[in-house]
Amino acid sequence: MQDNLPDIFLYSADQLAGRSSVPLTILPDLPALHAHFARAVADDIIAARDAGVPARLILPVGPVGYLPLLADLCNREAIGWGHVHAFFMDEYCDWQGRAVSADHPLSFAGFARRTLFDRLEPALAIPPAQLHFPDPLHIDRISEAIAAAGGIDTCYGGIGVHGHIAFNEPPISRWFRLTPAEFKASKTRLVTLAPETVVMNATRAAAGNFAALPPMAVTLGLADILTARRIRLYCQGGVWQRTALRIALFGSPFVANPDGEDVDYPVSLLRGHPDFAIVTDIQTAQPAVPSMAA
Repeated sequence: MQDNLPDIFLYSADQLAGRSSVPLTILPDLPALHAHFARAVADDIIAARDAGVPARLILPVGPVGYLPLLADLCNREAIGWGHVHAFFMDEYCDWQGRAVSADHPLSFAGFARRTLFDRLEPALAIPPAQLHFPDPLHIDRISEAIAAAGGIDTCYGGIGVHGHIAFNEPPISRWFRLTPAEFKASKTRLVTLAPETVVMNATRAAAGNFAALPPMAVTLGLADILTARRIRLYCQGGVWQRTALRIALFGSPFVANPDGEDVDYPVSLLRGHPDFAIVTDIQTAQPAVPSMAA
């Protein structure tokens, strides 16, 4: 079976770091990755503060482990958010395309507030007008706010099982096919979650209850993500994320174009960005081969 796999799936962790044109940091475990993530965001905020300029960040809820660490770090080092403009990537929506309420157990906005913003000391708090979540009833508002803030300095994110960034999932349809260029120009929009995302997220966050997972989401498009000056992705899923990591680093082996850009693995569309880097853990960096032990 392994003889039929593309070479990139067989690379060791050392080979990943040595052969990828995308800078890759491999950390020993998940606590180290979450700590690295929190430190990176804090350092962005500090650098902007010291330069007397705003810090304009796109942030994810997932990986989730960095959020409480970031709150603790900011409180401990008195890192204020008064100059920060924070734009969150996405939010779950119900079947009618309305965002779930902040008290929904799976709400990204609710989770971010509980684990980060509500934990900051009052003197360090972000001004409410500078905290943004995508709103499906005002679909362009978050992109307009990004433009008004002067663009994005750093976009942070994770990687989904099929390489989705935010909820930019593979646009699978019997009736149309997007080109990589069209997908890279995508705007904030409502999406119906792909079946594999429902299965993955329900398994990890809803005790395997597929019906408990909201069926839709609102997501920033790739257009806003790709205009960020820096993109930093944190890839910490272990076995299930190994394929997506390798396609993020090397491009898709399933398409003929020389850049490996593949709308079925949207993360491959970020590889041409001039300042794109990935952080992962040693478990996720292992070869992406079938194994009963996995």
